[in-house]
Amino acid sequence: MNRAIKLIDSISTWIGIPFSWMNIPLMLIMTYDPTMRFFFSAPTEWAFDAALYLYGTTFMMVGAYTLAQNNHVRADMFYRKFPIRVQATIDIVLWFLFFYPGIIALIWSGYYFAEMSYRFNERSISSPSGPIIWPLKIVIPVAGFFIALQGVAEVLRCIAALKTGAWPERFEDVQEAP
Repeated sequence: MNRAIKLIDSISTWIGIPFSWMNIPLMLIMTYDPTMRFFFSAPTEWAFDAALYLYGTTFMMVGAYTLAQNNHVRADMFYRKFPIRVQATIDIVLWFLFFYPGIIALIWSGYYFAEMSYRFNERSISSPSGPIIWPLKIVIPVAGFFIALQGVAEVLRCIAALKTGAWPERFEDVQEAP
């Protein structure tokens, strides 16, 4: 079970870290466009859509990595005081009650939207150049798949915690300073 958890965590990390680096070109675009517009009276045609695509892709594709790092926001003022087995029981119920139905809906509808967008060669109406949109929409079911896969690792973590009374170790990447 621990090998499966580590494998899935590795996949999420392997995908999430490179996509998180997309924030650098995003920042450069978000700086370049206003600079050109305000200081040189030369607005760009492409920057809005490029920034939107980069942000959307980054946001979606780092979801599984964030889940693997246990860095999603939680309201756990009571939860953290519970014994580990109670936490794991609560988590496993919530994974099946909320997470899986939501992620399955995301994958299902995301696939439908991506397929329709590709079929019609959908283009953006928010800029004069009208770039294609279907590559961005394909990211939705792909990201949903990786988030669902990481959800499997989280359920396996809950099962391990129920058996042992301790949470399995997580791969630790960059963490906040205390």
